[in-house]
Amino acid sequence: MLSIVIPAYNEEDNLPVLYKKIIDVLHKEKIGYELLFFNDGSTDKTVQVMQKIAHKDSHARILSFAVNRGKSEALNIAFTQAKGDMIMTMDADLQDNPNDIPKFIAKMNEGYDMVAGWRKNRKDKSYMVIPSRIWNAMTRIFWKLTIHDYNCGFKLYTAEAARSLRLYGGMHRFIPMMLQQQGYRISEVVVDHKPRLYGKSKYGFIKIFKDWPDMFTVLFVSKFIKRPMHFFGFTGTLVLFIGLIMLSYLTILHYAYHQTVGDRPILIIGVLFVIVGLQTIFTGLIADMMVYMDQNAARHMTTFREIAPVKKH
Repeated sequence: MLSIVIPAYNEEDNLPVLYKKIIDVLHKEKIGYELLFFNDGSTDKTVQVMQKIAHKDSHARILSFAVNRGKSEALNIAFTQAKGDMIMTMDADLQDNPNDIPKFIAKMNEGYDMVAGWRKNRKDKSYMVIPSRIWNAMTRIFWKLTIHDYNCGFKLYTAEAARSLRLYGGMHRFIPMMLQQQGYRISEVVVDHKPRLYGKSKYGFIKIFKDWPDMFTVLFVSKFIKRPMHFFGFTGTLVLFIGLIMLSYLTILHYAYHQTVGDRPILIIGVLFVIVGLQTIFTGLIADMMVYMDQNAARHMTTFREIAPVKKH
């Protein structure tokens, strides 16, 4: 069975059209399905529209946050609640074309654990496309994953791959890299990207600056989460070594050449480097101990609720 997860934030006009297009494709291809709508704290009539859909289609379910918590947290919960052996994610803005669903499934049947959509001919405004291309270039440099579009919301996962993810903040943008680090096989298909017809985009050029902290978080988590001392130890040792070189140079000047060194800025810089280097090394030791003690700690899950379909009057 195919579970289609559709997170939505203020998409009341798009959802009825999207539902009709999805159902047409699924019925035509005779694909068993469930629709899992996730309302991410919408302030318009998105929930009411979802309820009307769920009332007429018993395959539809609704999950909801009381306030907007972001796509990552919505997906994190939806993946645990989906019942299908394949889980697809689609944005609710009508820019993903449901006619591409069979293409994803065919690609996954070749033996992949996740198939990402590639918006090769993207229909967004330039202030959205340019940051996305910069983002894709940076992620290719850091992770060496050879797909073209990391942040397309149109993706298909095996249930195992989807449920292995632990998402928060803006981590949904790094799903391909996170799965690759776990050894899952990743591929992509070109998708028919559509222009937005209703509502407003929730993203803009400024998002690239918001994404930088998440990028470094994922980079650290994917490379050093189980061995933080490898990062902090190397960095701290390098800084400490530079500081010791500076202080050694001043020591030679003072004792071998009888020069005054107390008023030289390099003395303060050298001492600072030594202190920072030692602190960084000790931070790595503490992080290593925390990883050791916290390996089997229980994971906290955000509270959510399931909404029943609207009743007939």
